[in-house]
Amino acid sequence: MNNLELKNLINTFLKENKLEKGLLNVEVKKAWFELMNNGVANYTTDVSLRKKTLYIKLSSPALKEELSYGKEKLIKLINERLKENVVEKIILN
Repeated sequence: MNNLELKNLINTFLKENKLEKGLLNVEVKKAWFELMNNGVANYTTDVSLRKKTLYIKLSSPALKEELSYGKEKLIKLINERLKENVVEKIILN
């Protein structure tokens, strides 16, 4: 069995068991914390993806305001990290 066959088998398993969304949510959370390092990550209380919208809960109102100016850049960084267009919008709470 080669790598391509194994990848197709795993993708089929994920689709049949409806695990794609959960796995994608985990990957987005991981990407967020890797990209934001300790500075922003320490103030992040929750990250979730629903219908191509990334919801970020922050414990710092000042940080929320500052990040709101760079939403487009954040979307681009996350999508580049995941190598696909997963996030189209960010909501900061």
